[in-house]
Amino acid sequence: MFREWDDQFGGGLRRNAVIGQLNEVADLLRDTYPPEIRRRLFGAMAQLAETAAIMSWDSGDQLLAQRYYVLALRAAKPARDLAFAANVTAGMARQLLYLGHTSDALELVRVAQDSAAEVATPTVRAMLHTREAWGYAKQGRLSAFRRATAKAEDTLADAQPDDDPHWIHYFDAAELAGTTGGRLLDLAHEQPELADETAMYIGRAIQEREPGHLRSAALDHIGMAEARLIQGELEEAARLGHEAAAIIEQTRSDRVRVKLVELYQHSTAHATVPAIAELRDRVRSLVTTPPIAR
Repeated sequence: MFREWDDQFGGGLRRNAVIGQLNEVADLLRDTYPPEIRRRLFGAMAQLAETAAIMSWDSGDQLLAQRYYVLALRAAKPARDLAFAANVTAGMARQLLYLGHTSDALELVRVAQDSAAEVATPTVRAMLHTREAWGYAKQGRLSAFRRATAKAEDTLADAQPDDDPHWIHYFDAAELAGTTGGRLLDLAHEQPELADETAMYIGRAIQEREPGHLRSAALDHIGMAEARLIQGELEEAARLGHEAAAIIEQTRSDRVRVKLVELYQHSTAHATVPAIAELRDRVRSLVTTPPIAR
């Protein structure tokens, strides 16, 4: 349930509920239980802490996110869940990538890949390959990015969703396409010839997303708008930007608002075009208005 809230509306919602559940599990662990019950309680703690970390990260509270990631990783050990520990490590790597610590992030991704090599499902391994690809994109290493992305695509093709743990449910073909398109977009700002490929991947993500994933849909539309700006399709960029803004009005994701500001910055060169000027006015209003309360 908490993960669904986070997927739909962003990390600003219901974090207190997650933390409340986490505190209850911590209280339970102060008592004595049979080994199997304790293992399961630590597993619950790990997953709640990781959810709190993601919500904190998405809300812009980076230090709190780090603390919850560390707690999740520590709890995953007595839970004896190597695959989930790798997932937490990948989350820590994603935060480092977001903060610009690319080399450290790639080291964490490699640790996650090595530690879960024998236990991770194809879906989990594919997700780890995308984190690796993200690091290469940040370093401007296009060939390495393509190799890691190809591994992710090939690995995901072997996925058996019924065998996957519930916490990786979000990672499907749409997520892979959106992630790949987003990383290509980073490269396309320096290599505009990549804009067409970027738009192809993000367009695929928009078409294949399951309804209700508002944050992901907003990120897809922002990314596509940026790609259209690079391609010179300004009217289409403005239309997509307005669609993104309409979605963002329903979320509390700080990360989405950061991406919206980046779209605003990338549109500066076209600020005199009426459609773009109208979009920029709307963006200014959105980023200076407090997120919705729920």
